[in-house]
Amino acid sequence: MAMHVSGACFSVFSGSRVGNIRAVASEGFATVKTAEDKVKLGGSDLKVTKLGVGAWSWGDTSYWNNFQWDDRKMKAAKAAFDTSLDNGITFFDTAEVYGSRASFGAINSETLLGRFIKERKQRDPEVEVTVATKFAALPWRLGRQSVLAALKDSLFRLGLSSVELYQLHWAGIWGNEGFIDGLGDAVEQGLVKAVGVSNYSEKRLRNAYEKLKKRGIPLASNQVNYSLIYRKPEENGVKAACDELGITLIAYCPIAQGALTGKYTPQNPPTGPRGRIYTAEYLRNLQPLLNRIKELGENYSKTSTQFSVDR
Repeated sequence: MAMHVSGACFSVFSGSRVGNIRAVASEGFATVKTAEDKVKLGGSDLKVTKLGVGAWSWGDTSYWNNFQWDDRKMKAAKAAFDTSLDNGITFFDTAEVYGSRASFGAINSETLLGRFIKERKQRDPEVEVTVATKFAALPWRLGRQSVLAALKDSLFRLGLSSVELYQLHWAGIWGNEGFIDGLGDAVEQGLVKAVGVSNYSEKRLRNAYEKLKKRGIPLASNQVNYSLIYRKPEENGVKAACDELGITLIAYCPIAQGALTGKYTPQNPPTGPRGRIYTAEYLRNLQPLLNRIKELGENYSKTSTQFSVDR
């Protein structure tokens, strides 16, 4: 399992130990080289890069981007996409609600990712891009057919005939068994290679695992908030259940929405809604941890040797 750092990223955890990582600075971007280039998601056959790029902020104007989306931000998102691929990071995670009108966004993140993939393939037809997206368990959605219908809409926006990983974004108020059935149907119809969940509790995780298992379909992953400053998956049984059942834990916000990068300080907190979470006082209390991270990074840069870190 490995934790990596990027501007907007998520990390793939498999097993109970952090794997060997070598990070080499390349024109201001960290090229990640690992003993194993990819990790298998749970019991599925899908293998992905250990570092992924989350596209939550792409097109969003309700939480990110200071409530504005313009050409400059579009170019920045495209540059992040291309730079990631150039450095061997091929796993991209989006969702139908990211940037959508329903969430008061400017343009759907899936639409942007699909556009970036198309443009990249025009000049590099052999490029590999692994796509994960998510189903929104909205209250008016019921049954397995709602999952398939939403997935087909996502595929249309992405401009793809299938995706590698399809996830339930959160547990619904009702209808969750039908949603799990829909995931199984998506696998059997060849629309996805693997299925997972997100923000699932230990109990819901076990139920989803058992329901899919009866159809011979592995639950590949559970994507949850997990970082050095948010360790709830270790406390609420989610990580232990993932380890026990062979489900890969995908950590979103592993750099705490930028708070762990050192970019923000008590004098320069993030703007917008993030500023209400990562306040000046919060960042001041976080500074000792950031100092330690910086120290470890500097020591690593000097030695440029492989290292492994237990959680």
